[in-house]
Amino acid sequence: MSQLFSPITLRDVTFNNRLVVAPMCQYLAEDGNANDWHLMHLGQMSMGAGGLVFTEATHVSPEGRITPKCLGLWSDDNERTLKRVVDFCKTHGVARMGIQLAHAGRKASNRTPLNGAGPLAANDGAWQTLGPSAVAYGDWPAPRALDDAGLAMVKQQFVTATERSARIGFDTAQIHCAHGYLMHQFLSPLSNRRNDGYGGTIEGRMRFPLEVFEACRAAWPENLPLGVRVSASDWVDGGLTVDEIVEFAKALKEKGCDYVDVSSGGNDPGQKITLGPGYQVPFAERVRQEAGIPVMAVGLITDPHQAEAIVSSGKADFVAIARGAMDNPRWAWHAARALGAETEYPPQYIRCRPDSWRAAPAVMAPAAE
Repeated sequence: MSQLFSPITLRDVTFNNRLVVAPMCQYLAEDGNANDWHLMHLGQMSMGAGGLVFTEATHVSPEGRITPKCLGLWSDDNERTLKRVVDFCKTHGVARMGIQLAHAGRKASNRTPLNGAGPLAANDGAWQTLGPSAVAYGDWPAPRALDDAGLAMVKQQFVTATERSARIGFDTAQIHCAHGYLMHQFLSPLSNRRNDGYGGTIEGRMRFPLEVFEACRAAWPENLPLGVRVSASDWVDGGLTVDEIVEFAKALKEKGCDYVDVSSGGNDPGQKITLGPGYQVPFAERVRQEAGIPVMAVGLITDPHQAEAIVSSGKADFVAIARGAMDNPRWAWHAARALGAETEYPPQYIRCRPDSWRAAPAVMAPAAE
């Protein structure tokens, strides 16, 4: 039997398979509001790309957005428009729905990729970014270091967005602590130069992300799983290491974290990443084995047999895909066929399932009058 297509239960939520559609920024929101693009994008993913589909990074405040076109969840309008999308997915799709809650920190106030990326100019609406320390990302504008009031503000923004996520009806939520965004900035010695209790050793650097997680866990329904996405390496000498992420994962588990989504990089423009099929899987395997917590593996996982081997060998509990799902929003259907497994289809599409071709009765022509 396929382990990739076996169910797994976290708290009271059962996922029908171990395939996850990873968050993918779309840069098409208006004032943080979801629209028809998001309904189309997430709606098609919910039909057959995986057993769990995440929103793109959904930002907890306007100043926390990567770009002015990023999705948000700080207002009633944000909540209403995103609920429309999620209601559609849960009514017509077959996947569980997850949200990734994020704050970009010093990597905020950017142009969208199709507009050249990089920091916004003042006449394009640039805003003051925030960070653990006044340390810039490369040659970008330096952020303002968060003081005690700023830390309390950001924590409350995450809590409020968590409460909104629960009202919308998400099955799981994930705190974004990866890819060089604010929580990762606190974790990494490259961006966190604080000399108070929130800096220094990994115990100090993970203090604020743990406080945010703990506050969100208290605001999130007890019966629903809550996880974290991490970067297990900065891929820079002197940066964040997988050893430190293992310690972070252990502390998260003690505070009620249900899974860790293990990625890497994003916090320093000088990173040197060694790419290859499943190149981040060893990070996920170490976190799983040493922290004793369920993990998601992601990164150049493109083949169903590759994904099956990752799960069946115990390297990860879930496999997350992104570009593969964009290329083929029915990735799970085709992976199940390749592995001789079964997966769920929406009733409206059941006629395209291979076994239905053989079982379906012949279509009769109308009787002659």
